[in-house]
Amino acid sequence: MYRFGVCREMRGRVPQIAALNWLGSLSLSRSIHNLPFATIEVEEISGSQPAEVQNLVQGKWTGSTSGETIVDPLNGEPFIQVAEVDETGIQPFVDSLSKCPKHGLHNPFKAPERYLMLGDISNKAAHMLSLPKVSDFFTRLIQRVAPKSYQQALGEVYVTQKFLENFSGDQVRFLARSFAVPGNHLGQQSHGFRWPYGPVAIVTPFNFPLEIPVLQLMGALYMGNKPILKVDSKVSIVMEQMIRLLHHCGLPMEDLDFINSDGKTMNKLLLEANPRMTLFTGSSRVADKLAVDLKGRIKLEDAGFDWKILGPDVQEVDYVAWVCDQDAYACSGQKCSAQSIVFMHENWFKSSLISRMKDLAARRKLEDLTIGPVLSFTTEAMLEHMNKLLQIPGSELLFGGKALENHSIPPIYGALKPTAIYIPLEEMLKDGNYELVTREIFGPFQVVTDYKDNQLPRVLEALERMHAHLTAAVVSNDSLFLQEVIGKSVNGTTYAGLRARTTGAPQNHWFGPAGDPRGAGIGTPEAIKLVWSCHREIIYDIGPLPSHWEIPPAT
Repeated sequence: MYRFGVCREMRGRVPQIAALNWLGSLSLSRSIHNLPFATIEVEEISGSQPAEVQNLVQGKWTGSTSGETIVDPLNGEPFIQVAEVDETGIQPFVDSLSKCPKHGLHNPFKAPERYLMLGDISNKAAHMLSLPKVSDFFTRLIQRVAPKSYQQALGEVYVTQKFLENFSGDQVRFLARSFAVPGNHLGQQSHGFRWPYGPVAIVTPFNFPLEIPVLQLMGALYMGNKPILKVDSKVSIVMEQMIRLLHHCGLPMEDLDFINSDGKTMNKLLLEANPRMTLFTGSSRVADKLAVDLKGRIKLEDAGFDWKILGPDVQEVDYVAWVCDQDAYACSGQKCSAQSIVFMHENWFKSSLISRMKDLAARRKLEDLTIGPVLSFTTEAMLEHMNKLLQIPGSELLFGGKALENHSIPPIYGALKPTAIYIPLEEMLKDGNYELVTREIFGPFQVVTDYKDNQLPRVLEALERMHAHLTAAVVSNDSLFLQEVIGKSVNGTTYAGLRARTTGAPQNHWFGPAGDPRGAGIGTPEAIKLVWSCHREIIYDIGPLPSHWEIPPAT
């Protein structure tokens, strides 16, 4: 019963009655309408019945004179109309952000009741996402715009629901916990507080249409900021519906703005609105441009060429093969944490591991979306990259390497069978090859190499030369091997042990890069405080003065 905000004892009767009344109204509204917040029926979205995506600014949902037509990634049919704002239409969004002061919508000294309000909203939203009908709605909607298996899409909804559950009740105000240190004399104390930035911006990609924007949006709100949110227009319909759910759960309409636009327009908006902090999740190229444009007022979770090292101790081959398959090819490889390269100790390379990986990859099929469209690379671009790799001496196509067949995926997207390319370690490390081999292909594509015991320093050299340090896995139960690799690597989210993976990103641990002062985290109290607040010190010095105090000599 605690998850519904109802305590077992008699105390707290007012919150208990309020929670029960809300649940009662929800049940009533759901009996009248299919879903009280939704403006679409997922299965009805089509060329003949296109869905519409609006913008939210200054507390009102609005359309636009211009728009972007989104095609169904499975058949190419135009099926969503997004009201994209162009450069001439950004002023209402600039004005809205400008109205938020630097000290935020709330802070420990201003409107602290909002911490409680947001905890209550999180509680209600978590409950709604736990309802099978609501969970299924968002799972199927994710599948329509970012095709992935039902289980993968459902996992995104589950993580979002658990995150909201984690920050229900008093947990939001606990994020703003302060500390005090005694001063030098009576009446002096220093207090450290977590302080909001005020107006902030969030830009998120297509691959996790619900999880990434919700977790960052709510973190921004919890700490007292007013965010403007832009999600990739291909998938922004998911977040538009989620914002409507949050409004249904009590979030004030004016607390956030939601914009659909192209990258150029959003860049102009950021320069004119001058948010105090921007969170960007996406490509390294855009991230580096924004870091310059915004003069460093930015946190990044950018690209990840993520590695996995298999240590010398071979065991549970089927399990390790299954994890490799999931890490490389779930969501068609379109995870920032996807396994991009695996370094296999020669003991693993001589085992049946590669054969088992090939068998598991062959199970994936378009019918159940265990393999599907690649939304940021064309088939031709991926095959071209593969052919360049195969020109490296000693390289070999292990499996895949062909376009998907018998499909209607539009040519603007990619359709590739799960692919693995072997590259010899010493060839990979050559200056002419390294940048090519470590180029991130955001699709069902991985590089495989092997090493001997005396080549571990060369493997560690390869890690040191990489630019992105998001996730990694060290698959071994050899403590000394783990110690050696972990101690000489950087990646911010590193899994270690026999069951280590590169993907997952649940709500119960930090997820984010390391080795970059701009690096952002997601999902945990530490991540929220790092990204969405800064430190403010208040030093109280109220006296009294010592008796017989006199003005001292000049110094």
